[in-house]
Amino acid sequence: MSLSGGAGPPSLAGRTCVVTGANRGIGRATALGLATLGARVVMVCRDAGRGEEARAAIHARTGCGSIELARADLSSQRDVRRLATTLRERPGGLHVLIHNAAVLPRRRELTVDGLEMQLAVNHLAPFLLTNLLLDLLRSSAPARVVTVSSHAHRGARLDLDDLQSERRYAPTAVYSATKLANVLFTRELARRLAGTGVTANCLHPGVIATDLLGRFVPGPPWLGRLASRLIGRGLDRGAETSIHLASSPDVEGITGEYFARRAPARSSAASRDPELARALWDLSARLTGLETEERPGPAAPGATEPPPANGR
Repeated sequence: MSLSGGAGPPSLAGRTCVVTGANRGIGRATALGLATLGARVVMVCRDAGRGEEARAAIHARTGCGSIELARADLSSQRDVRRLATTLRERPGGLHVLIHNAAVLPRRRELTVDGLEMQLAVNHLAPFLLTNLLLDLLRSSAPARVVTVSSHAHRGARLDLDDLQSERRYAPTAVYSATKLANVLFTRELARRLAGTGVTANCLHPGVIATDLLGRFVPGPPWLGRLASRLIGRGLDRGAETSIHLASSPDVEGITGEYFARRAPARSSAASRDPELARALWDLSARLTGLETEERPGPAAPGATEPPPANGR
């Protein structure tokens, strides 16, 4: 992605960036940061009213006239497919796709497709949307796919025989497993896209004061909200690494990496298992009704174990 050099911030003028879960939290802060850099931003939101409020607020703050709203419920594969069609039909290409949306229900819930909710929103929606947009991303290259994972993936176990948590549902453990799935998806996607000009990276946003952070605290919801405010960092900090991966010339050509604090970080051993990544890809393709075609080739640069880093 050709971006301006020099001491100033990079410019995303003329570039189209899509951010999911963009009406609140880290997603909203990310959309604001990208608009500030001059990008054409498409904010994907489930609630049209809240999405329009966020879009108007970002427009008023930045003066950026190219901020669009796309409504989609990412728990519905029909909505994900409809969103992909909308994005393919709009002019201007697609240069950055940021998967930010995530959920953490306290009780096991099923989507309209009969899938466990966290699996559907946190992993299968990014998997399906990216695959449906691959041709557009390739034709827009250089392009970038950025997925918000979490350090919560460390220590997580991904049971492919019980991917929908039918035997046992522990909400934070399931969340951690979906974040592990994000890293595995990123590494396998990078391998498949090697040499196309489309890169794929994922990240830990930090310990940020969001509703999701509060759900890791046992006890009543009010206690989680209080703890989130006390220990979490601001939303702007949470968006920093996503914006960096979307815009910085320093990461041009880097792919298959896990980042924290805008630098490559060491992800878990399980997240670097290529056989697990391919098995998850195949199972995800079946669960989304998506027929994927293997594109053999050399491993993508950076897809091997990254150097240790002191990121959170």
